[in-house]
Amino acid sequence: MAENKSYTIVEYFGGDDGYRCGYCKNLKGNFSHGMWSHTMTVQDYQDLIDRGWRRSGKYVYKPIMKKTCCPQYTIRCHAPKFQPSKSHKKILKKINKFLSKGELPKGEDDGEPMDSVCEEAGPREHTKVSSLDVKCAAITDIQKKVAECPSVTEVQKEAGDAMPAGSETSRKDPVSVSDGRPAATAPKPGMGADPSRPPCRKAKDLRKERRLQREQMRQHADGVSTISSPNQPTSSQNNQSKSLEEFINESLPDSSSHCLEVRLVRSNPPSPQFKASFDASYQVYKLYQMAIHKDPPDKPSESQVRLVPVNFEDPQFTSSYEESVALYARYQMAIHGDDPSDCNESEFRRFLCDSPLEAEYSPDGPEVGYGSFHQQYWLDGRIVAVGVIDILPTCVSSVYLYYHPDFASLSLGSYSALREIAFTRQLQKQSPKLSYYYLGFYIHSCPKMRYKGQYRPSDLLCPETYVWVPIERCLPHLDNARYARLNQDPDAGDARVLKDVGRALVLHRRTVMPYAVYCRKRRGSNDEPEVQQYAGLVGQDCAERILLYRS
Repeated sequence: MAENKSYTIVEYFGGDDGYRCGYCKNLKGNFSHGMWSHTMTVQDYQDLIDRGWRRSGKYVYKPIMKKTCCPQYTIRCHAPKFQPSKSHKKILKKINKFLSKGELPKGEDDGEPMDSVCEEAGPREHTKVSSLDVKCAAITDIQKKVAECPSVTEVQKEAGDAMPAGSETSRKDPVSVSDGRPAATAPKPGMGADPSRPPCRKAKDLRKERRLQREQMRQHADGVSTISSPNQPTSSQNNQSKSLEEFINESLPDSSSHCLEVRLVRSNPPSPQFKASFDASYQVYKLYQMAIHKDPPDKPSESQVRLVPVNFEDPQFTSSYEESVALYARYQMAIHGDDPSDCNESEFRRFLCDSPLEAEYSPDGPEVGYGSFHQQYWLDGRIVAVGVIDILPTCVSSVYLYYHPDFASLSLGSYSALREIAFTRQLQKQSPKLSYYYLGFYIHSCPKMRYKGQYRPSDLLCPETYVWVPIERCLPHLDNARYARLNQDPDAGDARVLKDVGRALVLHRRTVMPYAVYCRKRRGSNDEPEVQQYAGLVGQDCAERILLYRS
């Protein structure tokens, strides 16, 4: 093995047993393949997540899409093309208002939180203390696009508000609608649509039309051109022209009540900044797990961290092998909603601090390098939220978010996602190929998990051909069936399909060799079906780079 070459080393576990689903609560309906990664290059992980894999700590898993009860589709957002929606702008304004005036909104989070819950079978969507995945939405408020007709009183009120000041019909005629017709009496329940009234229209379409009418009337009355003065833009035009970065970096008055700072610290290997803030970060995590996921407080323990070489002949490593496998089982329980683990420090380290990704740097890569990081949100000198992310060759992959429960009403889940999209755009200026933001898994069969589809433009990964398909083309198929081949080209196939399992690399007795050579050395070996399954799941290219441990 070349001294300067980095390798990915994994142990494969298969995926025959069913587990409890964190979405539909099916006790044995969730299925996934899994492997433990002792170390992994960022390029190998990039290729794996582009084949539907995802990590939680050092455990890497892939849902069995045709078999699991709630299929989880990998989703990515085109960060450079992203435009914040009205609900996203509302959240950004809410944060700026809080920073400026210091008033916390009342009530629960009303955004689209990227909180954690056991998202795929794993980390970011359902999370328990040791659960997996990335941020997901535990109490996700999804913006429902229901084509319901607004009530008569709503239309009347909006029509009254829409009239320009001084108009003869302004506010004095509450029954006039945009077309001037008087509103008829509402039909009795069960009578159907009233043929005497115009067709029902969405409230947002009416508002848009009235906004344009008001602008035209104002311009006509003032004798100005259709282009507003750059010094005096209308509020709607100013709002529409703002970019994501302008919302985030909006200037606050000198008398602002709060100061928010986002710091990026490397978690593996831990930077001095990460070590210095570890305890403060962990305390926020513990409060989050107890308040949001109802985990019990941690119990005192005599745990310690031991550093052992990744050497399968080393006595220290082999003596802890069974414990490592047992830890994998604990991840499975946490991922699939079984008995929760105590939210102690060791679980926090294994779940959100440990990562198989080593720090890597490239001349054409981002200045901060690749690998695993924490984005810490510091409010007035204290940590209030932490986003766990991986920076990979072509994307920023969101892993998890946790925050102080006192700030739940600020929609920090959604806010952190918007900040991470803006961060991806910043890195893309340094490394042009790094242009995507991965949100974890999209679960169409679980309505509260559809919020990730609102970060557009976005794509879903076809589970059969592993090509990206715009989400708009996927939704009609997912409306008809839980599982769907998203790529509708019948001739398309997996470009990295396994062709020769003999070329897959294995690690045996500290020696790297092709699987074909290993089979000749180990005559009578009966592990070919397992190796064949593993290599098919990671693809030919990864199988020829990743080292599969063989005892």
